[in-house]
Amino acid sequence: MPSSIPAQGASDLEDVIVPKFVTIGYGDEEGYARTEAAVREAAHAHDAELQGQGVVMGRAGRPVQVRNPDAARVGTAEGSFMTSALPLMGFAIIEAASLSDAIALVAQSPCAVAHGVVEVWPLDDAAGGAPSGA
Repeated sequence: MPSSIPAQGASDLEDVIVPKFVTIGYGDEEGYARTEAAVREAAHAHDAELQGQGVVMGRAGRPVQVRNPDAARVGTAEGSFMTSALPLMGFAIIEAASLSDAIALVAQSPCAVAHGVVEVWPLDDAAGGAPSGA
């Protein structure tokens, strides 16, 4: 759900909604190894800066699938439900004014610069409104 922050310069202190995005990074050791060390170091510094600004970020652990058909019986299975050409490496939840701004934030991340890919998913408003990136 988007968070609210006071509008800069607003006389009546209206709240501004800041959209949130989930980012999913994919990459592998081969792509990482063929990326110049200076580029990798700059990408890790960029991630550290984002974390310092409050971005929630982390490496992906081992997934567990959870199902509960008809809310009658919880079942679990180890492993990922989705498959991809590259291993899933990590997640982040970021705030950005727009989808374009979110893309600019993640474009310098390790997965993006080391021959991987980062997906940016706008989070829909929990109250049923338009997607955050709209």
